[in-house]
Amino acid sequence: MRALLAEFFGTFTLVFIGTFAVTIAPQFGVVVPALAHGLIIVGLAAAYGAVSGGHFNPAVTLAMIVGGKINLVKAALYMAVQFGGGIVAAFLLVALLPDAGNFGQTTGSLTAGSVWQAAVIEAVLTFFLVSTIFQAAVYGHGGPVAPLAIGLTLTACILAGGVYTGASLNPARTLGPALAAGDLSYLLPYLVGTFGGGAVGGAVHTFLMKPGK
Repeated sequence: MRALLAEFFGTFTLVFIGTFAVTIAPQFGVVVPALAHGLIIVGLAAAYGAVSGGHFNPAVTLAMIVGGKINLVKAALYMAVQFGGGIVAAFLLVALLPDAGNFGQTTGSLTAGSVWQAAVIEAVLTFFLVSTIFQAAVYGHGGPVAPLAIGLTLTACILAGGVYTGASLNPARTLGPALAAGDLSYLLPYLVGTFGGGAVGGAVHTFLMKPGK
């Protein structure tokens, strides 16, 4: 139960901070959401990592399934509370800022016209994030600065891809705001991309890049 609460609160916090940052991105650019997401992940990983492993992301949980780091029942519960936390956070933003103009959707310039191209970018960026999580945290190469390594990787990925795709890298981060905004047109490709990138990352770093292999 402690682990599930940690995953719920962690994902809720990530999506809440992330969506609020995206609402002001039109004024300040992609740097604001990139820093907001990256910095909050540093804090969350440090705060909850020892409790739940600090996934806060169904794609990361899928990577852990592929890597044999979590059983299917626990993983299903993790994903349920992660999606729940993201949805609650997104609808809270709607309640607090009903006239915000956007609700923190993970969309970019490619989403409407080239959604599968956007999905491939999401897959690649998610792979990068999962790679850092495995090497820095799961295998312990990052030591006490593993949360910082993960947060900086997320920041870099959003700086690189945010304008084009919204740089979600996280199915829960995509689903909540999409439901809140009432636009699910891009949801399936983004889920395929983020889950796919997570699965490939888990496989590569388990079967090819695991220490001792």
